[in-house]
Amino acid sequence: MREVSVARLVAPQVSGGLADSVHQAAETHPDRPQLALEPVEAGGPWRTVTAGRFRDEVLALARGLRAEGVGPGDRVVLMSRTRPEWTLLAYALWSLGAELVPVYPTSSIEQVRWVLADAGVRAAVVEHSGQAMTVAAACAAPGTLLGLWQLDLGCADELVERGAEVTEDEVRRLRAAVRPESTAVICYTSGTTGTAKGCVISHGNLAAECDTLIAGWGHLLATDGAQPSVLAFLPLAHCYCLMVAVTCVRGGYLLAHQPEMAPALLLPALASFRPTFLFAVPYVFERIFDEACREAEAAGQGALFEKARAAAVAHAQAREERAAGTGHGPGPVARLRHSVYERAVYSRVRAVFGGRVRAAVSGGSPLRRELGLFFAGAGVTVYDGYGLTETTAAVTAQPPGRVRFGTVGRPLPGSTVRIADDGEVWVRGDTVFQGYLHGPPALAGGWLATGDTGRLDPDGYLVITGRKKDIIITSGGKSVSPQLLEERLRRHPLIAQCLVVGDDRPYVAALLTVDPEALAHWRRLRGASGRAPAAPADDAELRAQLQRAVNQANTLVSRAESIRAFEVLPVDFTLQEGLMTPSFKLRRSAVAHAYADVIEALYAR
Repeated sequence: MREVSVARLVAPQVSGGLADSVHQAAETHPDRPQLALEPVEAGGPWRTVTAGRFRDEVLALARGLRAEGVGPGDRVVLMSRTRPEWTLLAYALWSLGAELVPVYPTSSIEQVRWVLADAGVRAAVVEHSGQAMTVAAACAAPGTLLGLWQLDLGCADELVERGAEVTEDEVRRLRAAVRPESTAVICYTSGTTGTAKGCVISHGNLAAECDTLIAGWGHLLATDGAQPSVLAFLPLAHCYCLMVAVTCVRGGYLLAHQPEMAPALLLPALASFRPTFLFAVPYVFERIFDEACREAEAAGQGALFEKARAAAVAHAQAREERAAGTGHGPGPVARLRHSVYERAVYSRVRAVFGGRVRAAVSGGSPLRRELGLFFAGAGVTVYDGYGLTETTAAVTAQPPGRVRFGTVGRPLPGSTVRIADDGEVWVRGDTVFQGYLHGPPALAGGWLATGDTGRLDPDGYLVITGRKKDIIITSGGKSVSPQLLEERLRRHPLIAQCLVVGDDRPYVAALLTVDPEALAHWRRLRGASGRAPAAPADDAELRAQLQRAVNQANTLVSRAESIRAFEVLPVDFTLQEGLMTPSFKLRRSAVAHAYADVIEALYAR
């Protein structure tokens, strides 16, 4: 199959902008909780903000921004972690017809300087003094910005006070002038293959994305008749999390914010807030699985967990086959085995999510099939999807009740996916952006060439196989797609990250990083002595373990494509060092540049 289309579920928005939904919700359901705020004291209850109060706060901030000179078409940077003020300010800007320019809170001065200049930014809101200094240093000249406001200094309250001189009618007039084709966001790509590009996303693009998900997948968000609730913890500067926030507001779902993704902070927040649905990236599901496995092994229940894992995968696979019409579902023995592990293992896995999640979405990069099957067997069905900033997040999704693990689903309703002659994935539809800011035209005949390679199975499910620019060509002329080897190596419990290299080299090699928690756990299980452990690169037993993992991965490819050498790095690739994107994808060129000496040494042996 080379092309597949899915008909629209919802009609395109024909008038108004995103901020209208805030006022509509306040008029129809003023007392319905819209935002959840963190407890004042640890262990205390989450506080709620009603739809009516949310509207009032958005309007008050919009009046304040207008008093400071922000108006239609003005581009305003928002540089902050994921917190309630982020969502409030986004809707306040949209109420004025202003354009939101999200910036990752970890961005460097050079990255911020590029965004400020490229987007022609008029003002900025930051979280703390460090970010304020970054923005100030990145400005071309003093006085370039009409305002630089800092959340931690109470700028929200100050803006509300300043807004007293602006009437509600003025904001209402500006909001009424916003059209679906008006620009809502200038969202910059993560820059994995070069300079970040500003993607022009309209109010209509975001409305089409969110309304389609609500219509087709909204029923999955509720549990036991409760109001759907979501904890947003990915960076709101990423189009994926921005889509999550807008979906919650348009769908009337309770939205909470968690500023940190570190497991030590995220997991307690999930346990406390107890969301009914989860939007995450593969990294989160991988960490939860790895932690569950380590805890079981530490408690002497490693064998039990492995049996439960296998039973969950088999149970979910049998259900998948039944949904596809190729099987009869789990048999009596499989159902009995599954029920035995329910209390001992699966309920504990679900408790990590807060206990109420029965369905989740994974985005940012494909979720490996075995992990999806495990979570489905444990009672949490993960709906993997695919998209880009250019497609306003998802452009494919798993159909409810017909999940096919290992794929990223079928085209989102209102979208078309085509596989080009060279294997590249092309897409078009209501969610495809308006184009790049100041860039060359990205659309040909309505098609967006994604840069990813893939294939469609006979039922129109998309399988992503790699990235065109990531193809490695050895000095012998062999083309190697690194993703297959990297994914297989990352499955090993000890390996955190892997980068396969080999462009213009005689053979393929790899840089590996080790998960420190997994390494410590592995050493404890081996009964390591009290002496100081060797560095990962110098630990002969660890290298032997990793060599076995490399040998296993090499069975997937030909001899010419296999990994002949590897090096263990002392630290992991991190977002802070600019080696990973906020959705935890490797910035391949950045890693290769940072470890150029290590790569040279690999080939000098």
